[in-house]
Amino acid sequence: MRISVCVAALSMAMLAGCVSSPTRAPSVPVDPVQAQANDQRRGEIDDWTLTGRIAVSNGKQGGSGRIDWQETKGGYSISLSAPVTRQSWRLSGDATGARLEGVEGGPREGADVESMLQATTGWDVPVRALADWVRGIGAASAEYGPAKIEYGAGNLPSRLQQAGWLIEYQDWQPAADGPVMPARLVATRGQAKVRLIVDQWSLGPQ
Repeated sequence: MRISVCVAALSMAMLAGCVSSPTRAPSVPVDPVQAQANDQRRGEIDDWTLTGRIAVSNGKQGGSGRIDWQETKGGYSISLSAPVTRQSWRLSGDATGARLEGVEGGPREGADVESMLQATTGWDVPVRALADWVRGIGAASAEYGPAKIEYGAGNLPSRLQQAGWLIEYQDWQPAADGPVMPARLVATRGQAKVRLIVDQWSLGPQ
């Protein structure tokens, strides 16, 4: 599994949301008040951990592996592993910068995580937005523009469009002591595609 593929996996894998007006998915009744209440509950979660499986492709190459992602108020840590090659990578950081370990030539560091990843791997990955998208909410930063969200069964998002990305939420799962969270999603932009299956969510400080 090439490093460019694994860093692309970070796009799902890093994944408070912006407020959007709920829209109706075809043939599915939506309660706008409940939909926004659900979004607010997920957006208020500052500390969380997810473990799961990820598959990525860019139209020419692809790969899959395990992902372990921990997010806190102070920073994040995302670990990726490819069982076949037994290789692993780790991206960690906070508001001041990021560090990528496991790449050829030694660790890379940068004040801007997106710029650092692009310079190291050639991939343009909106890392800071992903922590919101993976929770089913729009990215809060104004630089990504407004999010358009369509709601489906259970007053939960079925599609989210922002910054040129389309995120489709295919399944949801209840989390212990918390709201229902995404369990399966697919994100696409052009030929880039990322599939994420969350085996477990843990909400709150670890």
